[in-house]
Amino acid sequence: MDAMVVYSSVTGNTRKVANEIFAAIPGDRKDIQSIEEYNGKDADTFFVGFWTDRGTCSADIIDLLSCLQGKNVALFGTCGMGRNQKYYDEIRDKVKVFIPDDCRYLGTYMCQGKMPIQVRRKYEQWLPGNPHPEQVKRMIQNFDEALLHPDREDLKKAAAFAVNMMELAKQNIEI
Repeated sequence: MDAMVVYSSVTGNTRKVANEIFAAIPGDRKDIQSIEEYNGKDADTFFVGFWTDRGTCSADIIDLLSCLQGKNVALFGTCGMGRNQKYYDEIRDKVKVFIPDDCRYLGTYMCQGKMPIQVRRKYEQWLPGNPHPEQVKRMIQNFDEALLHPDREDLKKAAAFAVNMMELAKQNIEI
């Protein structure tokens, strides 16, 4: 098999991106499974998707990445805290360390995703009497903007990412 898409998704954001990536991978030698369904199916190239929690991925994604040996690996993720490339790069760096040295890291795609309503309620509770109300208001604004993501543009970028990563994988550069 050429490509395997494995993802973890709590709110459905990462699942949407995973489906878009899967659809964009050329050919029919590919599969997609959630981390809960994944049964060790092998492939040359793995697209591993995660939702962001406190700046990194979940333990089940860490376990998966750590078990890959000699594979091409592309990461993708969703993050509620807005479209901030510096933060996305920090997340990438925290997750990328779990890829074994004998694997070939291809790249990462990150996009914003909606968050559960409980997060907004928590922010609203912080507002009264907060010494930094503008910061909390920005967090609420970010939450509201995130409700629209991943949007069509995010998904188009995910598809382009998949095509680019498969092109890199085809180059057969020694791992």
